[in-house]
Amino acid sequence: MKYYPIDETAARRAREMNSFFTYREGSATEEYRHEVDAAAGIAERQKLRVDPIHHEKIDCLLDTYARKLAENINKRNAIAARVPSVLIAGPANFPVRKKEKQNQADDAAMEEWRQIQGLLDKIRSTGRGGISADDPEAVAKLRAKLGSLERTQEHMKAVNAFFRKHNTLDGCPDLSEEEIEKLKVSMARDWRVPPKPFPGYMLTNNNASIRQVKERIAELTRQAETEYEGWQFDGGRAAVDREANRLQVFFDEKPDADVRAVLKSSGFRWAPSAGAWQRQLNDNAIRAAKGLDCLRPLPEGPPSGSVRQKPLCRKSQER
Repeated sequence: MKYYPIDETAARRAREMNSFFTYREGSATEEYRHEVDAAAGIAERQKLRVDPIHHEKIDCLLDTYARKLAENINKRNAIAARVPSVLIAGPANFPVRKKEKQNQADDAAMEEWRQIQGLLDKIRSTGRGGISADDPEAVAKLRAKLGSLERTQEHMKAVNAFFRKHNTLDGCPDLSEEEIEKLKVSMARDWRVPPKPFPGYMLTNNNASIRQVKERIAELTRQAETEYEGWQFDGGRAAVDREANRLQVFFDEKPDADVRAVLKSSGFRWAPSAGAWQRQLNDNAIRAAKGLDCLRPLPEGPPSGSVRQKPLCRKSQER
């Protein structure tokens, strides 16, 4: 696990601008590492619960959390050091406008911090929820999710359009009375001018989710139309398990430490239940295996990671 640097100078300056207490050197880094260690504990516990195929994703999420958290801490400290607290500076000639801008920047940084904390929930759910490519109903579920996201997008746009036209949410046909009251409270707290029922970033994020789901549907559909073939290599064989959706590598003898390290770095994980090194079956898996000297096919064997398209796909390529 990797720690990222914390700007101790900015942390000290932020304390001096907002507190009478002396800053303890290294305390910001110490607190940051404590939070990352807690996240690492969550990641390790999740690894014990799920198939090893998910471990790489968990490690990636943990690294992203550590990096983004450090960046956010440094950003918030830099913001806090811009303008002193009124308790430190005193009320005379206090830069009220600068303080308002500082508060707005801090609110945005806090929202970013909340999103970073959401990575912990992603770690907890990895391998145990969501829509996996291994699920035979994955495409159907993704299409249902896409429909929900698109309805949400249209709903937000309709509510914003009603508010833009009438300058009120009262009487909006797309909202219940309870929803109207909740949005009024949310808008009252919004520092943006003028506030909207659904800020632009919400529509942007939801639209990005729509695009990602569409891309995943297209990818899974294409993979379902592709037939992969295994091959023999010196000391073993690579096989395709379409039912388990895995590219599996079987060695005649236990590979040495160097080979195991190469396999791990290429996304393969040891699966005791299958007696094989494996990773999810897709073009990336075939491409990764093709690039490894230890899995290079024998001359008399099938072509390395060859992909044979079904007639439908082959015809579309000929056109």
